[in-house]
Amino acid sequence: MDWQPLLLTFKLATITSLILLVIALPMAYWLAFGKFKARGVFEAIIGMPLVLPPSVIGFYLLLAFSPSHWFGAWIESVLGLRLVFSFPGLVIASIIYSLPFMIYPIRAGLQSLPASLREAAYVLGKSRWETFFKILLPNCKSALLTAFVLTFAHTVGEFGVVLMIGGNIPGVTKVASVAIYNEVEALNYPAANQYALVLFVVTFAILLIVYSINNRLLRVRYPS
Repeated sequence: MDWQPLLLTFKLATITSLILLVIALPMAYWLAFGKFKARGVFEAIIGMPLVLPPSVIGFYLLLAFSPSHWFGAWIESVLGLRLVFSFPGLVIASIIYSLPFMIYPIRAGLQSLPASLREAAYVLGKSRWETFFKILLPNCKSALLTAFVLTFAHTVGEFGVVLMIGGNIPGVTKVASVAIYNEVEALNYPAANQYALVLFVVTFAILLIVYSINNRLLRVRYPS
């Protein structure tokens, strides 16, 4: 079995999850506590990847990232990056596609905290961002862990978006889901099973560890 698609998959999932964690923290705080009229519009835009077929998102991203489109041409001329059929393109597409899987658990965790935590911090002279990073986030460890793992697992399982944006270039954009598809098309079921089994075992192990940690955190926070 060629291990390169699996290594590329986990590399993509790790980079995507780390970048999304940085992006999602202020956005989750904004959605949890911000007051603005267009909340529904922003929530609908963020949640689109949850309901749209991946091929639809992949198609429009392919058009946007293409050098013939103004955005793709601007990225290539200014940053020297070609986003279609490249690993950076996969990362950006994965960030867009997995965004709600990072934001929503963090927002739910923030909203589950008692309002007295924020109010006490403000009374003690803490700023909003000090309160967020020093008080709220340490009390949302379970939500943060869940968000990170869900994003990682969702990125590992991507197929439609990565195939549309990245194609099937070995060592560059050929991730495990695409490798499985190729082997099934070639009727090479043993090879497809090897890739699928590795993904199944790794994903199950990660989820098992995360839920065990979350249960331990809940027992510490709410002892019986």
